[in-house]
Amino acid sequence: VIGLVSGFVRWSDGIIMRVMDGMMSIPPILLAIALMALTRGSVGNVITAITIAEIPRVSRLVRSVVLSLREQPYVDAAVAAGTRTPMIILRHILPNTVAPMTVQATYVCAGAMIIEAILSFIGAGTPPTIPSWGNIMAEGRALWQVKPYIVFFPAIFLSLTVLAVNLLGDGLRDALDPRFVKRL
Repeated sequence: VIGLVSGFVRWSDGIIMRVMDGMMSIPPILLAIALMALTRGSVGNVITAITIAEIPRVSRLVRSVVLSLREQPYVDAAVAAGTRTPMIILRHILPNTVAPMTVQATYVCAGAMIIEAILSFIGAGTPPTIPSWGNIMAEGRALWQVKPYIVFFPAIFLSLTVLAVNLLGDGLRDALDPRFVKRL
């Protein structure tokens, strides 16, 4: 929504994007750690912290897509026909942002898995009673010298899961991009 408003409503673009630029100047993991320092460890707070940390990147992507769609002839025709701005956004702009947002969602999901594991590993994420790869690795840290597989296997499975989600994103990008043509 932030990217839609910023990209389509010209006067709000400067204000919104300066706030997003300020948030983007802080790495997502540091922002998530800072937000978790203000709250107690729970799944809901971890999700909120990761979401707030990722909002600037997602809103910037949506804004760039909306800026390019705003110049399309069908949007100009809708404006000339007297269609109201909310209807233009719902009928013409929003449906065309679904493909890039679907691809971006997979990358955000992969990044969120890593951030959650880091937060749990350092003790700022989910409570130790909730199963998480970060919590498993944190508990195995004390036994690293004797049983390294307690840390090794969760790290490998986290890496493989992140790789799989990123490959899914690449496949979705290739499938949803009309400019991508496979050549035999």
